[in-house]
Amino acid sequence: MNGECSRRCFLMRGTGVAAGLLLGGVVLTSCNNQSRKGADEKMASEMTAYCGLNCVKCPMYLATREKNPKKQRREREQIVIAIKKYLGEEKRVEDITDCDGCKAQGGRLYSGCQKCQIRKCASEKGLENCAYCSEYPCEKLSKFFNTEDIDGEAQKRLDAIKAGL
Repeated sequence: MNGECSRRCFLMRGTGVAAGLLLGGVVLTSCNNQSRKGADEKMASEMTAYCGLNCVKCPMYLATREKNPKKQRREREQIVIAIKKYLGEEKRVEDITDCDGCKAQGGRLYSGCQKCQIRKCASEKGLENCAYCSEYPCEKLSKFFNTEDIDGEAQKRLDAIKAGL
């Protein structure tokens, strides 16, 4: 398995069980804790990664948003543990970079996302996400859906966007 798939697998697990464990069961519906349904839906769509993952649920994104330094450090420690468990890589807390989401341009972006070929392709084409591409779903995205989109949520999200275009 290449580095991209391993990273995506970790992020997908992070959106499910691992996120709950890593963050002590904390569930956030948006990065600024808006409570209105429409605002939450808008935030969720704004944080859809090119591949369909929801950045708002990513442990690295959540740790970046944590204001309490002690809680943030604990979250990053848990990310280090998860990376070791799921990817077999040794990391230090200091290696866990801030991330503002997949579409961050020239700002804070997780190092693994910087290498993502799906992100690179969609960004170069100037797309909101892959659903807007005339080649949707391409070979790279289909491989991601078949091997790393564990719960199928990324594909469902992009399929719904594509259907609405």
